[in-house]
Amino acid sequence: MLDVRRLRLLYEFAAQGSISATAVATGQTASAVSQQLAALEKEAGVALLERTARSAQLTDAGRRLVEHTALILEAIDAAETDLAAESAEPRGRVTVTAFPTVAVALAGPIVRRLRRHPELQMVLRQQHTVSESLARVRSGEIDLALIDDWSGQRRPATVGPLTFHHLVKDPLVAVLPARHRLASKEVLSAHELAGEPWIASPGGEPSRTALDRLWRAEGISVPVSEFEGLDTILTLVAKGLGVTVAPWMAAAERRDVAVRAVAEELPGRDVYVVHRTASTGRPAVMTVLQALHQAARKLMTAAERF
Repeated sequence: MLDVRRLRLLYEFAAQGSISATAVATGQTASAVSQQLAALEKEAGVALLERTARSAQLTDAGRRLVEHTALILEAIDAAETDLAAESAEPRGRVTVTAFPTVAVALAGPIVRRLRRHPELQMVLRQQHTVSESLARVRSGEIDLALIDDWSGQRRPATVGPLTFHHLVKDPLVAVLPARHRLASKEVLSAHELAGEPWIASPGGEPSRTALDRLWRAEGISVPVSEFEGLDTILTLVAKGLGVTVAPWMAAAERRDVAVRAVAEELPGRDVYVVHRTASTGRPAVMTVLQALHQAARKLMTAAERF
């Protein structure tokens, strides 16, 4: 009998195109992915992958099994939806993955909203990468994923088996120690902050890229201390060690820093919630999705001045 979890992995391999990319997308090692696919080949009794020293690709039998797997996953979703529709009251377990800054900002309001549904359980997992979260939604391991997008371009509503809902536009803001001499001002320019010690993400990170562009545009050169992780950066700012620029949602719940608008235009990030299109009829998933929309709207009314 074919193992559904291994079928999901084969399906993801077809989407990613390589074992290494599949490993990254699913949060496994390449060795583990290779072993699971080899086990699936034994179950199927035919070669599903054509392997070389440096790559692997689907055989004809592998491609046919991927086509069958797409139908199997759709059938599983349809079965879950059909059974869930038996009850008007949303019930069961809904697994959500999110990056930490959004999880912290939205978790409280969502939990409070979902208390009216005692038979519904939401499980929140930390997201490591967007590609991993999307892979886990596609495979059915995760029901909903909160992801961010720094491209500035709106994603289409549907991409393959996934549906994308735009949740909020999260602006970049200046973050200072709570008692900083500039904290009394509502709007700060890049030149006002140029003389301050800066703490920022390493080069290549989206918020750092936006900051570097701002400094180049304004002809500013400042020394920067680099740290990984927004929570670490904001904690250092709170301790008075410097200033930074961060997405508003990352600092919204903190009381130990001052959050101020930046006079110059800075691109923010778009936050989306993603689910399998086939899950649209599941009351539990749609209830959590609605709670996410409501919590985000309420939270972001405070960010309108930015």
